Amino acid sequence: MNEQLSKWKPELYNEKHAFVYQYGEELIQLLDPKPHQRILDLGCGSGQLTAKINELAKEAIGIDKSAEMIADAIAKFPEIEFQVADASNFSFNQKFDAIFSNATLHWVKDYHASIQCMYENLVPGGKLVLEFGGKGNVQTIVKALRNSLQGKGYQKQGELALWYFPSIGEYASALEAGGFRVLFVQHFDRPTELADENSGIKDWISMFAGCFFSGIDEQDIEVIKGEVQESIREICLINGKWFADYKRIRIIAIKEAN
Repeated sequence: MNEQLSKWKPELYNEKHAFVYQYGEELIQLLDPKPHQRILDLGCGSGQLTAKINELAKEAIGIDKSAEMIADAIAKFPEIEFQVADASNFSFNQKFDAIFSNATLHWVKDYHASIQCMYENLVPGGKLVLEFGGKGNVQTIVKALRNSLQGKGYQKQGELALWYFPSIGEYASALEAGGFRVLFVQHFDRPTELADENSGIKDWISMFAGCFFSGIDEQDIEVIKGEVQESIREICLINGKWFADYKRIRIIAIKEAN
């Protein structure tokens, strides 16, 4: 994979995709942090939600696989501990009272390993509050992107399996098998307005789907992004605003005591 294409872009994320953490603010209400609690923000991005949790809890720590996003988080919130770490392979000496994760776990294809890490890093009775892309998430955009890539001869790129978008049955069952008791699970549509009225879909692809363009020259990349946006205009342009067809899973679970 072209390493440059796989890097996150904090400036683009914060400027045009702030909805990622803005929607996550509602999730903090479900987390309900307490002043005595130590909480992990799994996939913290630029740290905005970690900072809000840290105001309410004894301590919040943020981890993210992207070194670029962690550097941005440290620059914004130097008083908070942030680490570069993989959601499917992390460990802390001191366990957490709760683990919070917003818009991250659909990037983790080795979800069994991630569930095991979450279990091992929680205290008995510890709480999980998760939200991520569920079955059918962004299927309109992704289908159009695959069609455009394959139509131009980029068969391998068009077949890339970048995300894991499970059903609630799949993920809840995996959590239960991993030692969690699932208290609440929901799969819901959340059409999400994109920031730029002219290039909303193209910007979304640049931010989240750059890995599809490995080995493709820049000129073709721009043509494909434009083609995708135009092909879904009737579906995703609503009253002059671009919307991504998000479908989310939201879960609350606790670690059962041995």
